[in-house]
Parts: sequence; structure tokens; C-alpha cells
Amino acid sequence: MGFPKSAVPGPQELSVQTIPFNRPALVGREKEYMATVLDGTSFASVGLFHKRCRAWFADAYPGVRTFLTPSCTHALEAAALACGLGVGDEVILPSYTFATTATAFARTGAKLVFVDIEPGTMNIDPACVEAAVTGRTRAIIPMHYAGVACDMERLNRIADRHRLWVIEDAAQALLCSWRGRPLGTLGHFGAFSFHETKNIHSGEGGALMAAPLHAGLCETVLEKGTNRSRFLRGEVDKYTWESLGSSYALPELPSALLLGQLEAAHAVTAHRRRLWATYAEALAPLAVAGRIDLPVVPPDCEHNGHIFFIKTADTTERHHLIDHLKAAGIHATFHYIPLHSSPAGRQLATFAGEDHFTTRESLRLLRLPLFYDLREDQVRRIAASISEFYGMKRH
Repeated sequence: MGFPKSAVPGPQELSVQTIPFNRPALVGREKEYMATVLDGTSFASVGLFHKRCRAWFADAYPGVRTFLTPSCTHALEAAALACGLGVGDEVILPSYTFATTATAFARTGAKLVFVDIEPGTMNIDPACVEAAVTGRTRAIIPMHYAGVACDMERLNRIADRHRLWVIEDAAQALLCSWRGRPLGTLGHFGAFSFHETKNIHSGEGGALMAAPLHAGLCETVLEKGTNRSRFLRGEVDKYTWESLGSSYALPELPSALLLGQLEAAHAVTAHRRRLWATYAEALAPLAVAGRIDLPVVPPDCEHNGHIFFIKTADTTERHHLIDHLKAAGIHATFHYIPLHSSPAGRQLATFAGEDHFTTRESLRLLRLPLFYDLREDQVRRIAASISEFYGMKRH
């Protein structure tokens, strides 16, 4: 099965010799839309393409408000401001995540409390979250690693019991779901990334998702702390400064790029899921033999093929495998260094409970190439090279 030719052009050829880890692609009408902006007279933050992107989200994510931002970092920062977090507050989050998951909340003055992960999914462990809650806890920040959902039922129960905010870091989770419900909409707020490394991108960009009850908070924050939007709608007779905020709207030019991507998002996701499944099938014999571990996707989760990773026995084996793949013209890479081991993490955070899995699993994880232009025969070439490394070359 392939893409409808009218929606998404076929993959571009890659060199036989080299397979990069990632390569952002144009998948639709991005150039046409961007040319329209460049030929026009307005580069406003909320122009035609910005509004069309928001209309796409309104259709794909009904029941929540979407605010397009310059990055996922900005979306998380806006959520932190909307929650009113400050000095003396605590937020609970995984140490195995990108730095901005932490800095967006640390910059409010809140204390970061890292907890351990579940090794199969690399997601935050709800039991560790429960144990870390104190009288100062204000928020839980689950990060859906590789687009595979955290256990949101357990996390939301904890939040309800302790009256906590839930802000989903869904940077990697566009068009993913948990029990049929879209990730990014299961907490009070959610944040997506459209960085060029993501499935759908605008070079750099993001989105803040807000439940209707809290959308007004976001609107004020994103309007630089003013009630300007309500003024423009005629709901107040003048607008004024009401709270902290910033200039958090995605400009029109990257919005045009983003719209071209969003229009092909479902097809791109289906393609990436096929590549992901090809990896899983081709590497299954190594997993059965106990040579590597493969990702765990719980039955309630629908992922988007954002990342395919394997786990080696240890860091030394991973290093040798990376070198082996590099010699074969294949670029594979590890991922996050746990934040609690970083200089900023030691200064701004604590680790609650025991680090049973965060560090150990981070030292074993290896991400394999996965991007739009990758072909299934190249996935099988990568899997064959890994099998050769382990002495199980497929015939």
C-alpha cells in the first residue's frame, strides 16, 4: 500500500551507501503555501495559514482548544504559567526526557521532583509518582515516550485524589491515542512539537492543547498576559494586562509549512507505522533469542511510529553496535542522558525513590533510523546488519 499520489509524493531515493538517522521531508503543498505567504503583504502571527492549522486541530482533536506556538518548549512554558506555578511548588516528572520538559517548569521557580520509569515503555511509573507526592506537589508532567501513552488512568486518579494539574508532554505523540482517546487531551493541558525531528514538522513549532475549562487561562498567557482576545470578540470594552504571559503565537510562514504537513499527517503516520512494524518483525528473532529487547506497546496504546529502539545488553555492547552500523553506512544513536545526572538537574531537582530503571535502561537504548523517506528494504537492511552483529545473519 502507498500514499494517494495527490496527497503525498513518493519517497525520495537515498544513497545505497548511507542511511541517516533522520531526514525531514516535504510531504505535500508546503512550498506552495509558503510562497503564498511570501508573495503576500502580511506575516502576522495569526493569519490565514495559522487559522487553517487550528481548524485542522479542531477537526482532529474535537472538544479541546489548540494554540499554535513557536515550539513545544513555549507550549510547556505557557502551561506552567497558566497553572500559576511558582516558588515553593513541586512538579513530578520523569528524569528520562528532554531538558525542556524540566526547564519549562523550573523557570517558574518550582522544584523538580524526578521519579523512575517503567522499563518496557520508558514512561513515568505511576507508582513512583504516587510515592513522591507531598503537600507541596502541584503538578504531574507525564511524557509519552516514542508516542506510546503513559498510564493516564492511574496518573489522573493520583491527580484527582491530590488536586494536581496534569500537563502532558506529548511532543512525540501527534495522532497517538490511549484507549481510543487522543494523547495531549487527557490532562488539563498537553503540548506537541513540530520540530524537524518529529513526524510532522514546521522546522520548529509546537501546539498547546487545553481543556475548555482552562482554555481562557492559556488565551491570556499567549496574549502576553492581556485579555486582548476577549476585547476583539467584544466581550470586554477594553483590554488590559491581567497576568504573566509572553508572545507565544506561531508566525504565519512556519504555519504555512505546518499546514502542508498536517494535510498529509494521517498518511505519513500510517507509513511510519508500517516501517515500525517491519523493524519489529525483522528483529523479533533476536529478541526471542534474548540478544536484544524490543519496545513494549501496551494493548491500550496506538502509537505513531515516531521512534523504533532496541536495547542492548549494556553500554559497551551498544557502543560496538553503533560502530558496526556506522561501518555499514547506517547512523543509529542513543537518546536522553537522565536529567537528574546533569549539572542543572543536580542543582534544580531531586530524585524521589530509587533509580532502578532510568539510568540502566538509558544506557542500553539505541534508536534506529525512522523517517518518511526510509524504505522497507532499507529497514530490512538495517535489521540484517544488526543480526550480523549478533551472529544471526538472516538468509
